[in-house]
Amino acid sequence: MSNEKQTKWSQFVPLVSVFFFWGFVAASNDILIPVFQKAFSLQPWQSQLVSFAFYVAYTVGSILYIIISAVSGKDVIERLGYKNSLALGLCISALGTLLFYPAAQTGSFFLMLSGLFIVGLGFSLQQTVANPLAIALGPISTGSQRLTFAGGINNFGTTIGPLLVSYAIFGSASSASTTIDINAVKGPYLILGAAFLAVALFLKFSSLPNHPEVEETKVEEKLPVTNKMALEYPQLIMGMIAIFLYVGVEVSTASNLPAYLVEKLGFVESAVGPYVSLYWASLMIGRWGGAIGAFTNNTVLQTIFKIVAPYLAFGVFLGANYLMGHSLAPFYVYAYIIIVLIIADFITKGNPATMLGLFSVLGVVALIIGMFTNGIVSVYAFTSVGLFCSTLWPCIFTLAVAGLGKQTTQGSTFLIMMIMGGGIVSLFQGYLAGIIGIQASYIVGVLCFVYLAVYAFTVKGILKRQGIDFSAVSGGGH
Repeated sequence: MSNEKQTKWSQFVPLVSVFFFWGFVAASNDILIPVFQKAFSLQPWQSQLVSFAFYVAYTVGSILYIIISAVSGKDVIERLGYKNSLALGLCISALGTLLFYPAAQTGSFFLMLSGLFIVGLGFSLQQTVANPLAIALGPISTGSQRLTFAGGINNFGTTIGPLLVSYAIFGSASSASTTIDINAVKGPYLILGAAFLAVALFLKFSSLPNHPEVEETKVEEKLPVTNKMALEYPQLIMGMIAIFLYVGVEVSTASNLPAYLVEKLGFVESAVGPYVSLYWASLMIGRWGGAIGAFTNNTVLQTIFKIVAPYLAFGVFLGANYLMGHSLAPFYVYAYIIIVLIIADFITKGNPATMLGLFSVLGVVALIIGMFTNGIVSVYAFTSVGLFCSTLWPCIFTLAVAGLGKQTTQGSTFLIMMIMGGGIVSLFQGYLAGIIGIQASYIVGVLCFVYLAVYAFTVKGILKRQGIDFSAVSGGGH
């Protein structure tokens, strides 16, 4: 009798719709930042409260999840079931979008932030459910493959989100309007809320399992038995800081990009959407190329698709902008920058520590070029940070939980909490921009990458002393 478990694609494909929403909203927030800054006459740091409210909600949601589970004496998701919890998370996010209507009517920045915070709370629960559920819908050996596919859907959302929200707020691509009506914000978010509810209803009555069977992993590593708590492992402590700073530099680079385009290069707010989209598309470009190993073991095919896949993702970006009526001429040169990513990918050979170190150094170089050049060169330097952030999440995550054994789940929870770095680092850079200028404020990102490079070098020795060595890592990503 064969115990081989097959991937349940009929259940998995509907599940990935929530991954799309996470990317769509996260990237669209970068369009709201300059809109709110102008409409509410905010300081740069105050406009970054958009990112702060959204990303801190992930941490608050995780803490609430732990507290409620502890008080009730049973894991919340185990009590409600996976499918019901996912639907509940979508309904919570829908409630957040409803606040955009009274917020726009009354011109309340606080209500806008409250709406984004509640959307983030719902996403926190969805993330807690969807990732393990994606793994459970098939053999654990191909779990990374399914998460990679879901990550690609997430990145599609980050690519088209800024374009659609920008169009909904400002109108046609040719619009050069400098006036902003805050009431234009409520329409797209009410539609998004309706979509949340529709998907919640769809998933509720879908074939998704409420209590999926979980395939147990076979531990291959001969690690010593230990009673250590998760926070006693140095790779996890340093990894938590790394996740905090990684999400921080990924989000703050994008969330401060509109301010740079408007203040330093004279863009109107309606013209920043394609460049924000390019930044988030850069993560898609890097992840599509870095995920090929999860789909085939054939080295020839891997080599071919490591070159082809990034350009396919770039084609998705170009196609989305073409459909929105934007000129593609300024973006063709970006095809040459992608070559740097491909070469770096081949050099690292999938080793997580090597990849983390080299890509972090490239991130430093990109930011320094952006800080000390002008015009389109600086813009592409900043957007290329997305290329070098693209594969860092799985690298850090893999290194941070290595060797934790039975404490792996606890360690993973601590790492997810560190997503709040996206809000805190963005807020700090926005504050610094008001003092030293928006372009110079990218020194914050440089410091983040420096720590990540140090972690990549240091964690090698830490893990070797514990008898752990890595040769490859599968694709994925936040």
